[in-house]
Amino acid sequence: MKMQRFIPVSSVLLETKYSLRWWQRQNRCFSQVARNEVADNGGVVVPKMPPFDYSPPPYTGPSAFEILSKRKEYLSPSMFYFYNNPLNLVDGKMQYLYDDKGRRYLDAFGGIATVSCGHCHPEVVDAIVNQTKRLQHSTVLYLNHTITDFAEAIANKLPGNLKVVFFTNSGTEANELAMMMARLYTGCHDIISLRNAYHGNAAGTMGVTGQSNWKFNVIQSGVHHALNPDPYRGVFGSEGEKYANDVQELIQFGTSGNIAGFISEAIQGVAGIIELAPGYLPVVYNTIKKAGGLCIADEVQVGFARTGSHFWGFENQGVVPDIVTMAKGIGNGIPLGAVVTTPEIAEVLTRRSYFNTFGGGPVCTAAGLAVMNVIEKEKLQENAFVVGSYLKERLTALKDKYDLIGDVRGRGLMLGVEFVTDHKLKTPAKLETLHIMDQMKDIGVLVGKGGFYGNLFRITPPLCFNKEDADFLVDAMDYSMSKM
Repeated sequence: MKMQRFIPVSSVLLETKYSLRWWQRQNRCFSQVARNEVADNGGVVVPKMPPFDYSPPPYTGPSAFEILSKRKEYLSPSMFYFYNNPLNLVDGKMQYLYDDKGRRYLDAFGGIATVSCGHCHPEVVDAIVNQTKRLQHSTVLYLNHTITDFAEAIANKLPGNLKVVFFTNSGTEANELAMMMARLYTGCHDIISLRNAYHGNAAGTMGVTGQSNWKFNVIQSGVHHALNPDPYRGVFGSEGEKYANDVQELIQFGTSGNIAGFISEAIQGVAGIIELAPGYLPVVYNTIKKAGGLCIADEVQVGFARTGSHFWGFENQGVVPDIVTMAKGIGNGIPLGAVVTTPEIAEVLTRRSYFNTFGGGPVCTAAGLAVMNVIEKEKLQENAFVVGSYLKERLTALKDKYDLIGDVRGRGLMLGVEFVTDHKLKTPAKLETLHIMDQMKDIGVLVGKGGFYGNLFRITPPLCFNKEDADFLVDAMDYSMSKM
């Protein structure tokens, strides 16, 4: 670690406004949140959570121990959880979560980039409740305005001729459908994905996923993984066009010369909040088109205003895909996904019958439309840009303070902090990541963990996150690292 600038603070110093201002000037990584902080036994200030006007009702359900016991007995052993003592979360309001004891936590993970508007946003809740009271399910074999209203709203947010929507229940399901459509439309089987990518855990999506962590030993055919255009760990740094050349070589030497398509996220989520090197997608999309393939943009995590600068992640690289997949933030927690494409490509599904029992149900699409309205009305895209930029600046300042932080990346409210024990070798700091994450939880901040090596914080909070929340998050991280 670099030399610390922490100055012991006594309770006497904190009693006067003048002393507090002096102390804040000496500690640049502790912000205005410090005004409400108290000192721990070592004299270092413990960040205090910003005030919030909500108190959850008393919890009378089973204990965390009882739930964990049943979980181990009745649920799949493949399910895992964060922390040695997993949290029993029973209530949520906007950017905050509450455990069974009524303790409040700042949610900087958003249910894996899923809670877009905020936990239990009243307008989304009202849309769900009102639709449930009137008609919960009917099937798309009958008419209902919720599905068409929502499809129209999505189409109006997309460029070009992307206006035909197929609703699904998840991102995995959306990516499965998109891949099938590309193969049907082109008459080819080969699909190019990226190393380190994650696109789902079903048969087809497991194939295009480029991490051994998420792949079972089952048949996964017709997929080629290109070099990942990773500016931090990649062989070409931020030179996007050099990575793009690998796609051309894969087509020339690994396929017949004609392919079904290419799938990628603009900012990889599970892989570690990796923003594709600048200029990468325009070159690759051009290469794919020449080989007869379709370009699929996976917007499951990065879409719906999360990057702040644009509504969709692919827009940050100035491209227009042939197919767009989406989920997670689309419904603020409701199981909902979608595939959007052009009328011409959509025709391939008329060759047989394509049907999804729950895709586009009234309750889910009513929730989705409410999400779109809230994002627009509350200017959440603008907020993601302003607060996300501020948060990234503060995290970058923290990187200058601690050698343990190797990289700060992402945009908007989709940010990553990678921890390494050696900057030159970029040795993953796995145990340190877990320790800091656990310490931050004790202070009241919940972050996600990701990356192939498990040494990265995934910061994907609800888009209602504000600057005070950002300060509290960074101050909690600063405090936790200072105590190591």
